[in-house]
Amino acid sequence: MQARVTLHRDYVISPIDPRLYGGFLEHMGRAIYSGIYEPEHPTADEDGFRQDVLTLVKELAPPMVRYPGGNFVSAYNWEDGIGPRDQRPVRLDLAWHSRESNQIGIHEFADWATKAGTQMMLAVNLGSRGIDAARNFLEYVNHPGGSAWSDQRIANGRSEPWNVKLWCLGNEMDGPWQIGQKSAAEYGHLAHETGKAMKAFDRSIELVACGSSNPYMESYPSWEASVLDECYETVDYISLHMYFTNYSDHLGDYLALSEQVDQYIVSIGGVIDYIKAKKRSRKSVYICFDEWNVWYHSKERDRQVLEGDDWPFAPPILEDIYNLEDALLIGCVLNTFIRRSDRVKIACMAQLVNVIAPIMTEKGGAAWKQSIFYPLYFASRYGQGNALRLAVDSPTYEASDVGEVPYLDISAVHDESGGWVTLFIVNRHPDEALALDTEILGFERLALVEHQTLRGDDLKAVNEAGHPERIQPVPGSGLEVDTNSLQGKVAPLSYHCLRLRTS
Repeated sequence: MQARVTLHRDYVISPIDPRLYGGFLEHMGRAIYSGIYEPEHPTADEDGFRQDVLTLVKELAPPMVRYPGGNFVSAYNWEDGIGPRDQRPVRLDLAWHSRESNQIGIHEFADWATKAGTQMMLAVNLGSRGIDAARNFLEYVNHPGGSAWSDQRIANGRSEPWNVKLWCLGNEMDGPWQIGQKSAAEYGHLAHETGKAMKAFDRSIELVACGSSNPYMESYPSWEASVLDECYETVDYISLHMYFTNYSDHLGDYLALSEQVDQYIVSIGGVIDYIKAKKRSRKSVYICFDEWNVWYHSKERDRQVLEGDDWPFAPPILEDIYNLEDALLIGCVLNTFIRRSDRVKIACMAQLVNVIAPIMTEKGGAAWKQSIFYPLYFASRYGQGNALRLAVDSPTYEASDVGEVPYLDISAVHDESGGWVTLFIVNRHPDEALALDTEILGFERLALVEHQTLRGDDLKAVNEAGHPERIQPVPGSGLEVDTNSLQGKVAPLSYHCLRLRTS
């Protein structure tokens, strides 16, 4: 089975925004409490943050992390998370049917973000609240001093503003599960008026409007058209969310879900272009894919917790344990984001720790990497620079709901300043290697410096506390560079990161 690829250094899709590899932390399950924060843990620092988790987060290197939600934000009072901790209220979280202690709020999360070496992406509540709460939160976070809310921040121990530049205008406002669900026209108007107030404070901030919660919503894609018709000139991004399932246990259909992501991006890109043309606007709005991941392993178990009569604190919900086939799909989705980086500027894997996450912890115990950690790690570390346009000729197979899907999934990134070309490759074929012939043009000389791969005989294998390294990258083989070509065999059901030094 043969596949051919051609790329040229001058055929650029787009510079990649580093925020394409972002993360997400929501007040749900064990993401915050016993995830990033566990004062009694042996590795906890003076602020109660788990240093073993911080080490893994810094290795993953998300450029920014979205906070505090998610569904949680739509009934959240941000003021509950400031001031003396012993005076903060305990609230009932309606989104995830649990108790919220508010021991972590904006100050604590900002401290954690600094330690993790990441920036904050904050969301405002446009479900149960609106313009006033949003503008007050912005003032509290970003104003230097001399006003009511900024002076309160200073009194609470933070003299300098955090200067957060990226703000989400609510979350999944099209969803009937959302507190304060709105019609597209209602939400679009509120997003415009809220954004107008926030940009009256600082025109340099960037705002994300809520797009469809997924491409299966009845209102999709008219939701995006109606929302953007109201707020196009105010916002900078529209959000997309998508989660992937494999209830049928059909590998070919599962690995083809990244093609649905591609169709989703293309469709909403068309909606953006339509509204831009309709308004005769010179401004461009981009896509923020700020929730995406595999999510289905834990749903049946979670139903008992979420439908129970009690209100537990930090219950273990949405704790999907990921296998090798999940990692292959994540690699394909990241390739899609790179190939569509002219449209998608920001993306957030949901979430970062414990809750459908690349990092897992035991309360009081170990922290480890899940299988999906590794494709995100390689993309975050090495997927910086210009996304290159590829001509791909690959054998295909037929997948439900998608049609013809290439066995070869590939993206390429040129880091001109560092002198690297990085290829990310997935072979979707269940049992045949791909003979790969890749022409890499426009470079004087190439040398294959690093080749890392994920593969194994058991697609259902997982990492867990007692066996945290069942799935991990190993040095790859079978691919070689000859002048300006990369040739060799790509093993079936495998993920590859290849780093080529350029001259």
